[in-house]
Parts: sequence; C-alpha cells; structure tokens
Amino acid sequence: MGGNHSHKTPVFDENEDVNFDHFQILRAIGKGSFGKVCIVQKKDSKKMYAMKYMNKQQCVERNEVRNVFKELQVMQGLEHPFLVNLWYSFQDEEDMFMVVDLLLGGDLRYHLQQNVHFKEETVKHYICELALALDYLQSRHIIHRSVTQTGLEQF
Repeated sequence: MGGNHSHKTPVFDENEDVNFDHFQILRAIGKGSFGKVCIVQKKDSKKMYAMKYMNKQQCVERNEVRNVFKELQVMQGLEHPFLVNLWYSFQDEEDMFMVVDLLLGGDLRYHLQQNVHFKEETVKHYICELALALDYLQSRHIIHRSVTQTGLEQF
C-alpha cells in the first residue's frame, strides 16, 4: 500500500514518496470504530484535504484488512466530480492513511438527520448529481453492499 497515489496530476515531485510528514494536521472532523478523519494541508502546495487514518493492528483484530484494501483498490480507479476522490495513500508502522478530497459542509445524510428542508431546486440538483455519480459507478461495475440490522442491502 505504501506510496500509492491516483492517476491525476500530482502536486508533488513524482520521484518523492508522499508520507505523513508532507501534511500539517489542522483539526479532527470524525471518528469511526478504528479510524479517524482530520483536515490536513499539504505543506508544499497548501492544498487542503481530508485524511482518513486507520490503525493497522485494529484492522487485523477486527478482520477488516480485506475491506480496507478493497476500499483502497476501488478508490484508486475512480475519478469523478461527484465522488470523493483519492489523492494519496501510504502507511507507517502503526497506521494506514488515505488522503481524499475535502468536502466541507457535511454530507447529505448529515443534513437529512438535522431535518433540513431543501428547496425543490436544490433537491433536483442533488438528485442529478447522485444519478450521475451512480451511473459512473455502474459503468465501472461497482456495486455497494452494506450490512444493516435487517440484513444485506444492495444497490
């Protein structure tokens, strides 16, 4: 997993492996069962990203290694304006890191949970973006599965 980056034009020297030291952590924005997400700024370009990092030992203990590598593999092959794009991935002794687009303002699920009422024009806009993103994923033969309390969901 070390030193991978997307096929997009990089903002660093192609001969240099990107690592944790290339980023300045600005603040934490989320936490999962064994991973965290923070806002970072790449030191040379000053560009801001979201950095997801996961403890390797916890991934092994929770039998999630295969899922993490699958997520990385899928994200490396994607580039779309309505998806979160992967820019860099690397690891150190303790953690695995994925550096992705920073999208401030919360995701759609967050706003729905806050009972935000959207104008009809805004809803139409979001539906178009979702349809285009799903069409792109389908064209790449990607399907999402998630296990819920009711069983296996698939779309």
